[in-house]
Amino acid sequence: MSAVRRITEPPGDRPLTVAVVNDHELIVRGVAAMLAPYKDVIEVVELDLDVPVTRAVDIALYDTFTCTNLGSEDLDDLCENPLVGRVVLYTWLLTEDLVDSALRKGVHCALHKSLDAEDLVAALLSAQAQSVEIVPFAEEPTLASNSWPGRDLGLTARESEIIALVTAGLSNNEIAERTYLSINSVKSYIRTAYRTMGVTSRSRAVLWGIDHGMAPTRMRVLLPSTGTDDGSTAFASTAETS
Repeated sequence: MSAVRRITEPPGDRPLTVAVVNDHELIVRGVAAMLAPYKDVIEVVELDLDVPVTRAVDIALYDTFTCTNLGSEDLDDLCENPLVGRVVLYTWLLTEDLVDSALRKGVHCALHKSLDAEDLVAALLSAQAQSVEIVPFAEEPTLASNSWPGRDLGLTARESEIIALVTAGLSNNEIAERTYLSINSVKSYIRTAYRTMGVTSRSRAVLWGIDHGMAPTRMRVLLPSTGTDDGSTAFASTAETS
């Protein structure tokens, strides 16, 4: 496997503009925080939580947290949005079938979530230039610079995704279909997550998930075009809800 080519300058006379898309606020904020130190070459201008992108952007970065099977209508809408230059999938499941499905929908390329911040920036710039490395699938990637609901309490990224789907009311079979996991793997993740969460029933798990940011959100965050050193200031002052 080749390393992702490192790029330290934007392809033109301005930073690449990016919208980060997912249904969970902590996920999009985490991705934006990863990219914030590189605002001279990549500028996150919009965070979209279950709402359409409304600014013209070079790339919409679609995080597949809880949406691994790509079956949601929002991805179709994103690929058809005339304001979006390219759609880039951001996922830890890079199987041939998933990538083929994504390309058929109009996704430009898929990036693995184990990329560190510098390699993610380089890959996004390469994607804009139509040249990008795709990193193979890893069962439990290390996301040292990213975040997810429940991470600070001990949940792994995969456990967090499973509990978010439990919180959304999906059955074990529906979760297995959504995440491309076997039913036994889903049950195993639920058991280990329950132990970490200190719950013993699905109803308690749902309440825990709601209390810890697992419920999906509808919100748009518009960031100043000039960028900021710390994205959190912009998030607080420019959030728009729909």
